[in-house]
Amino acid sequence: MTRTTHLILCALGALALATVASGAASETGITSSQVLIGGTTPLSGPASAYQSVAKGAAAYFRYIDAKGGVNKRKIKYVYKDDAYDPSKTADKTRELVQQDKVFAIFNSLGTEQNLATRAYLNAIKVPQLFVASGATTFGKDYKQYPWTIGYQPNYRAEGTIYGRYVAKTSPKARIGVLYQNDDYGKDLLAGLRNGLAKKAKLIVSKQSYDVEDPDVQSQVAKLKAAKVSTLMLFATPKFAIQSYVYAHKLGWKPTVYVNAVSSAANIMGLATAGTNKKQTEGSLSIVFLKDPTDAHWAKDPGVKLYRSIMKKYNGGNPNDVYAVYGMSVAHTFVAALKKAGKNPTRAGIMKAATSLNVTNDPFLLPGIAVKTSSTDHFPLDQAKLQRYHNGHWVSFGGLFRVR
Repeated sequence: MTRTTHLILCALGALALATVASGAASETGITSSQVLIGGTTPLSGPASAYQSVAKGAAAYFRYIDAKGGVNKRKIKYVYKDDAYDPSKTADKTRELVQQDKVFAIFNSLGTEQNLATRAYLNAIKVPQLFVASGATTFGKDYKQYPWTIGYQPNYRAEGTIYGRYVAKTSPKARIGVLYQNDDYGKDLLAGLRNGLAKKAKLIVSKQSYDVEDPDVQSQVAKLKAAKVSTLMLFATPKFAIQSYVYAHKLGWKPTVYVNAVSSAANIMGLATAGTNKKQTEGSLSIVFLKDPTDAHWAKDPGVKLYRSIMKKYNGGNPNDVYAVYGMSVAHTFVAALKKAGKNPTRAGIMKAATSLNVTNDPFLLPGIAVKTSSTDHFPLDQAKLQRYHNGHWVSFGGLFRVR
């Protein structure tokens, strides 16, 4: 070996050691000081109320970064507006992957929106982490899409809970359903039928709407005309609020079950303001997060933490439950990132995300844990029922496992 060759080999060896020592990684989106993740959210359009999900997560990451980050890396979270349009979701996601070069796609919102990008992300092996949709496919079809995992309780299970409760408590109900005409609404409807079982014939009217529709006035009128006594609102906030308002104008007051994605206290407040207290009184839904508007949680450490983060790092509405959801999913990402080790890889973060047992999420109801395994890709599968009373939600009964 010549002296020159020896010096070159020594230099290369020193460079390799320096790289290891510095903690730098060759994985896309990872440096020695930062983890870059991205996602899409509707900052505009018919579902813009959900933008708080991304903003709540971003605030939690700033809180974590202020404490030193994860393994000395700060989390940079870039979210782009897709206006709740799946075609825009696809374009923005490709931008995040190909131009911004993110480590993972995180917390993108919407069922059709995530379906529009799932095949692409799995083909190139980019993690699609903690999808902000309860569509059953994001947990059930993991063998076909191993790089995708959801987060919230799945819609089919939620619908099943409503069906079972109606069958038990109102066996003579005349059920009407307003549902979004996509996999989100159809999943809830399928769950409702499953929960009703032999009593599925109690469903006397089903009315669908498309996201592009301006309103659901005609659908609500048809449901009333069918003499519906129990109304299932499987709709996003804009259309759920409209349903309460139009029912009020028609002098119709059915018992209402409103799906969890539209039952946030701030959304119910808007629905009540557009009608009166009697119109929303007695509505039912499921709950798995602590509600910052509920006096029961006023002194709870988790809610106090939430409010302090909102005040310091967000500046938005501290009573927005969607922001609580955002912080919860961000808390889970941090847990997965820690579990992925000091030099995280895309394969490593997926392995971590599918082997979680998080029992200390301060934003979830007591007793609810985030658990996954190689064969269980449903991180959250517990919830309680709640009833809207005197302007706020009151939970009752024990925890349901919503598989």
